[in-house]
Formats: sequence, C-alpha cells, structure tokens
Amino acid sequence: MANTKSAKKRAIQAEARRERNVSLRSKLRTFIKKVRFALEAGDKNLAQTSFKTTVPVIDKMASKGIIRKTTAARYKSRLNARVKKLIQSA
Repeated sequence: MANTKSAKKRAIQAEARRERNVSLRSKLRTFIKKVRFALEAGDKNLAQTSFKTTVPVIDKMASKGIIRKTTAARYKSRLNARVKKLIQSA
C-alpha cells in the first residue's frame, strides 16, 4: 500500500479513473452489441439507426482515451460494412 500522502491520493485517483473507464467501456460495448443484434435479426432500419447512434459513442470513447483511434476506426468500418451488406442483400 502507499506510504506517503501523495501516493495515497494517487491510488484513490487511479481507482476512480479505473471505475469510470470500466463504465465507459461497458457503455461502448453495449452500443456495439445493439448494432450486432440488429444485424443478426436482419432488421435493416434498426441496424441503420443503431449504427448512427453508435458512431458518436465510438468517437467519444476514442477521444477520451478509452480505446485507441485505430480501434475506433476498425469498429466503425466493420460495423458499417455489415450494415451496408445487409441493406444491399435484400
């Protein structure tokens, strides 16, 4: 455990940040799952609308440092490709 006053404070701050990051990462995963479930169900409208609401969340998490920029780009690209494929298939 921390011995100095500043080290104790840093430990408390680190725990608070960890909890916030876990919460935000969970929110991100939930939004991505909504798009995936809509894709698996084959619902074009729901997939499109959920994708449009997910993109700003992905961007926000990348800007906050929860995920990397390249990871955000990969998520958006793969989800967009699947949504487009669903729309074109039917």
